[in-house]
Amino acid sequence: MAPLSVFRVLLRHPAVARELASTLTTLLFQGNRLDARLRELVIMRIGWRTGSVYEWTQHWRVARGLDIPEADLLATRNWQGAENLSEADKAVLQATDDTLDSGMISDASWQACRRHLPTEAEQIELVIAIGNWTMFSQLLKSLRIPLEDGVQAWPPDGEGPRP
Repeated sequence: MAPLSVFRVLLRHPAVARELASTLTTLLFQGNRLDARLRELVIMRIGWRTGSVYEWTQHWRVARGLDIPEADLLATRNWQGAENLSEADKAVLQATDDTLDSGMISDASWQACRRHLPTEAEQIELVIAIGNWTMFSQLLKSLRIPLEDGVQAWPPDGEGPRP
């Protein structure tokens, strides 16, 4: 992960970089239980809601690499009325908004999530994913992590984060 700007900065504190890389490796590649599409929609929503250009841009690339349609990614900006998102998509996006708004997932959102995430491992990973990428948004913005050279922000329509 060292070629990414965020890890070039984090490597100034090797122990923290190692632990964060371990968490990301687990959530993204090894041992993960949460569906990759749902995880990426959650991350895109966090990037949008928090105005994290780096998070939105990097995970746009990750999500497109997973063949998640552009329209679905763009729908995370105003997901409540999106007809192209599934009930599972909307359940995890509501859980994300709950957490961003009040620090926890509401009972109603948990009921919806449990219909689509039947195992405790998936449910735990949803909470960890929301918390992890919210923390990364804060880290990216606070440390003013720049995009890598040649990477353009906010694809594909140029619309910026909501204020």
